[in-house]
Amino acid sequence: MEAVRRTVIENCAIATVDAKDTEYASGHLVLAGHRIESLGAGRAPEDLENVVRRIDATGHLATPGLVNTHHHFYQWITRGLATDHNLFDWLVALYPTWARIDEPMVHAAAQGSLAMMARGGVTTAMDHHYVFPRGSGDLSGAVIRAARDMGVRFTLARGSMDRGEKDGGLPPDFAVETLDDALAATEETVREHHDTSRDAMTRIAVAPCSPFSVSTELMRQGAELARGLGIRLHTHGSETLEEETFCHQLFGMGPTDYFESTGWLGEDVWMAHCVHMNDSDIAAFARTGTGVAHCPSSNARLAAGIARVPDLLAAGVPVGLGVDGTASNESGELHTELRNALLVNRLGPHREAALTARQALRLGTHGGARVLGRAAEIGSLEPGKLADLVLWRMDTLAHASIADPVAALVLGAAAPVTASFVNGRQIVEEGRLRTADEDGIARATRAQARRLAALAAQG
Repeated sequence: MEAVRRTVIENCAIATVDAKDTEYASGHLVLAGHRIESLGAGRAPEDLENVVRRIDATGHLATPGLVNTHHHFYQWITRGLATDHNLFDWLVALYPTWARIDEPMVHAAAQGSLAMMARGGVTTAMDHHYVFPRGSGDLSGAVIRAARDMGVRFTLARGSMDRGEKDGGLPPDFAVETLDDALAATEETVREHHDTSRDAMTRIAVAPCSPFSVSTELMRQGAELARGLGIRLHTHGSETLEEETFCHQLFGMGPTDYFESTGWLGEDVWMAHCVHMNDSDIAAFARTGTGVAHCPSSNARLAAGIARVPDLLAAGVPVGLGVDGTASNESGELHTELRNALLVNRLGPHREAALTARQALRLGTHGGARVLGRAAEIGSLEPGKLADLVLWRMDTLAHASIADPVAALVLGAAAPVTASFVNGRQIVEEGRLRTADEDGIARATRAQARRLAALAAQG
């Protein structure tokens, strides 16, 4: 039996984000294969066997890898459009373009989305893909292939829409699926790609898009399908005031009550946004363990409002961070969401007491892992957990004068990523991907964006 190969990282500050928020001003980590074997203060033991690499991480902060809990990869090739719209107007403006995507476009867009996140410290990504135009190819397979090649841990939330314009929905009729087709395709994706192992690199969730693009029957049967297969559920919820009005008009109740009536609250569910929630909504999420993907930049870009994150956390609701689609957050970087989550929430009623820098880091790491149902495996630096971690360089002009490295990471400029590991494999070195050609991806995404724009212009 081959001896386990060890990587030793030394002389760095460490924020473990464990249950006690343990931190070390100068410490070490030992990676054994794809797991964290040990960590602690000072240097690593000198008598470790089969050490294949030692990293002197002086001037760095080690944290768990960032976990993204909400995204729409395909939007990478429609960035910079409809820049002054609210959510509903933005959707109406962009759906006719999105309805023309195909497999080459989606693959290129997934590469762009993943590359931008990975080089910025994301080690676990997710994509909520819900647009499946007829004849567009294997879109789920294209996204999964891109994540596999990038080396990022990944959850595909296989989305769906069956409420087109003729049924009072927002998407064009040719961009939606039938109820039966959506359920069958989702089940096929799960059976083909979902990995139940503890160190899984690919998992699938059932993810009808939203109350205003999905029938009640698809919501109900989608929940039944997910629970029958033993996988998680994801959708958009309570994003705007317009959605609240829509739900009352169509269903005679608000979004949270509607979700509960269709089986969409529970420990196996997480929802994106959750901006407009009253006290009873928050209590329902807390009572059922339903998670939230907080997307501060997108919420601001679409003028949706400020989510009640401090109140959600105080109630015990699981909360992680999301980039959201890059047609509503053009930067596509999760590490900027640490800062934006803290700053935006301090504009709310809790003001300076809304979030601390360490709470923001927890949202982007352990909180995201909890939302995705993977907190036992990732999201904190602890012996036995999977070796997903990031080394942030903190001794450059941008951060060197800030004594607290966590405050520097969250409140300062975007910190350079010297190294990012997923499953013990280094995928980023000195801010560049080791697993993909960034310049080639840029050329491919530009070409596919132009191709999509030309098709949309033809009507």
